[in-house]
Amino acid sequence: MFLKYISSVPALNQRRELITISQGDCIHHPHHGIGEVQSIRPRSFSGEKDTRFAEIFFKRERITLMLRENSLDGIIRAPIGALRAKKILDHMRDWKANVSDQWKARSNTHQAMLDDGDPIACAEVYKGLRVLEQDGALSTFDRRHLKRCNEYLSEELANALGQTEHEALDQMQQATLVQA
Repeated sequence: MFLKYISSVPALNQRRELITISQGDCIHHPHHGIGEVQSIRPRSFSGEKDTRFAEIFFKRERITLMLRENSLDGIIRAPIGALRAKKILDHMRDWKANVSDQWKARSNTHQAMLDDGDPIACAEVYKGLRVLEQDGALSTFDRRHLKRCNEYLSEELANALGQTEHEALDQMQQATLVQA
């Protein structure tokens, strides 16, 4: 089989929409998941005077990041809403995953898709890996990617749907069951 991630969703390298953030807002970071903006204020680091930084707390990882305010548009995005979350679950249910037999090519493609932070791409990686898992054919890298999808996608879906991450993960698993 050949890895085929072509769908009707926007391209992975599509520019993120610009968002404005304030203290207390929720955001999504592609490597840390859902976070809450704790503060935005001028700070002096590395000789830079009065550069504005956003302090963002990520509950799942229990970390706080300080990010330059002027570079946030290339990193963070607004979390998805309930309507988009339902469309993602429907997409996982309907999308026909064709996964490469070549673990290295598959791993590189999945890594690039996950690094982008797009929830549709994450859902496609998740579905493809669930198909492999049900066939008993996961590599070590596949297991890592599946774990990352479980964490990030269930967190974002739970946030959007007002559910627990466990409930969101159950919905993800139901959406990706392969009928024999």
